[in-house]
Amino acid sequence: MFLLRLLFKNAFRHRLRSWLTILSIAIAILAFGLLRTVVDGFYSGVKNASVNRLVTRNAISMTFPMPASYETRIKQVPGVREVSAMNWFGGIYIDEKHFFANFAVEPQNFVNLYPEYIYPSDQLKNFLRDRKGAAVGRKLAERFGWKLGEPIVLKGTIHPGNWEFVIRMIYTTRDESGDERLFFFHWDYLNETLRRTAPGRADHAGAFIVGIDRGDLAPSIAAEIDRTFANSMAETLTETEKAFNLNFIAMAGSIITIVRLVALVVIIIIIAVAANTMSMTSRERIGEYAVLKTLGFGGWRIGTLIFGESLVISLSGAAIGILATFPAAQAFRHFLGSIFPAFIVSHQTIVYDAVSGAIVGVLAAIVPTWRSIQIRIADGLRRIG
Repeated sequence: MFLLRLLFKNAFRHRLRSWLTILSIAIAILAFGLLRTVVDGFYSGVKNASVNRLVTRNAISMTFPMPASYETRIKQVPGVREVSAMNWFGGIYIDEKHFFANFAVEPQNFVNLYPEYIYPSDQLKNFLRDRKGAAVGRKLAERFGWKLGEPIVLKGTIHPGNWEFVIRMIYTTRDESGDERLFFFHWDYLNETLRRTAPGRADHAGAFIVGIDRGDLAPSIAAEIDRTFANSMAETLTETEKAFNLNFIAMAGSIITIVRLVALVVIIIIIAVAANTMSMTSRERIGEYAVLKTLGFGGWRIGTLIFGESLVISLSGAAIGILATFPAAQAFRHFLGSIFPAFIVSHQTIVYDAVSGAIVGVLAAIVPTWRSIQIRIADGLRRIG
C-alpha cells in the first residue's frame, strides 16, 4: 500500500505534465478502441452467420445467374430442408447517396431460413399476401421514416425502370449485432416482370440460400450440391454462409488493413509520447536515484519505481479512454448505423485497450530505467544542489 501511494505521488508530482500525458494516452486508447470496433463492424455478418445455412452460387462469379430450376434439384439433396432463390436487385431510393442492400427472395422460404428475424405475425401475413409487399429492417425504416403501408419506389439499375413497393413488414433481430438494414421483396414480382420486359433474364437466380438439418454435415452437403451440377452450363459453388460473407469482406480487405495499420500507428505514437514524459521525469530525479543507491537500494528497486510510475500514468489514461469509448461508440452508431449493421464495443476490444495501455507503460519506461540504473552514484550526486 505504501509503495502504491508513493507511485501515485511521484506520478503526479508535475501535475500539468502528467495530466497532459494521461489525456494523450486516453485519446489514443479511445481512437484505438473505436478503430477496433470499426473492424468488428465489418465482421458482424460473419459472426452472425448460421452453421445451418449454405449459399449456392455460380462457380464463375456471383454476377453470373443460374437457372431457377436448380432449386428443385437442390431440395432433393439429402440433408437439405429449405431453399430460397435470391437475386440482388441493386435498386436506388431517391439517389445513389441513399444506398442500402435490397434483393428479391421467395418470402415464405426466406423467413423460414432466418429464424433470427422477429416480426409480428399479422405483418408477415400481409407481406406474404401482397405481391408488391416489401420487408425492411427496423434501422432502415427509421433511417428513411418509413411506416407500414407506405408505398415507395426504387429505381432499377440492374433491372431498369421504376419499381413500386409497399412496406408490409418491419423486422428486428434477436441479437443486437443483427443486420436490421435489409430490404427484401417477392422474387415472383421480379421474375414475372422480367418475363414481360426482358424474357431472356427471367427464370434465373443469382444465388440459392440453402437450409440444412445439421451444421456438421455442411461440407458433404455442399459437395453433393456441386456434384449435382458438375459439367452443366452453370456449374455451382456451394459454401457456408460464413465463407460467403467472408468473400464480401475480402472486397474491402484494403480498407480493413488500413484501419488496422492506423490503430497500430496510434499506439506507436503514444508510446513515444509516454516515453518522452518518463525520460524527462527520470532526468529530473537522477540525484534522487543516486541518493537511493547510496542508501543501499538496488537497481531493481529503482526500476520498480520508474516502471510503476509509468504504469500508473499509462493505465490511468487507458482507463479514461476505455470509459470514453462507450459514449463515443454510441455517437458513432447514430451516424454510421447505415454503414455497419452493428457498432458495438466488444469485450475483446476492452481487453486490447487495457493490454495496450500496459504495453505503453512498460515500453515507455525501459530506456529511462536503463539510464537511471547505469548512472554512477558520483555523477548523480553532482546534479544535486
